[in-house]
Amino acid sequence: MSLYDQDFYQWTQEQAALLKAGALAQLDVGNLIEEVESMGRSEKRELVSRLSVLIMHMLKKDYQPTRQTRSWTLTIDEQRARIRTHLRDNPSLKSALAQGVEDAYELAIFKAMRETNLNQKDFPKDCPYSIERILGE
Repeated sequence: MSLYDQDFYQWTQEQAALLKAGALAQLDVGNLIEEVESMGRSEKRELVSRLSVLIMHMLKKDYQPTRQTRSWTLTIDEQRARIRTHLRDNPSLKSALAQGVEDAYELAIFKAMRETNLNQKDFPKDCPYSIERILGE
């Protein structure tokens, strides 16, 4: 069993030390590639997760306006701020926004259904919000 499988933290520290020392031939290249790709997927998942929370609250606000609370508005504002920061830190994710909104909308509907008495048929099939509106621009 490799160090990668036995003690991931120790493996990361050794890989970092090897990189710093320029000992490229000693790197665990296969697992490094896997981890770097995983980091990228994680950043995209965070974007979709934040978008789904934001869109869910937008749906709740639009489809149950009489039940609106200050918490919903604050959650919308907070998620917009967090998404802006995430996109500033990862500008290439802007090219994934359209797909991210599409993925997030499906999740947002399920979340909105869970928190309201509405059914899936009560919401539009496709996201009714533009990226600009979602981001509050």
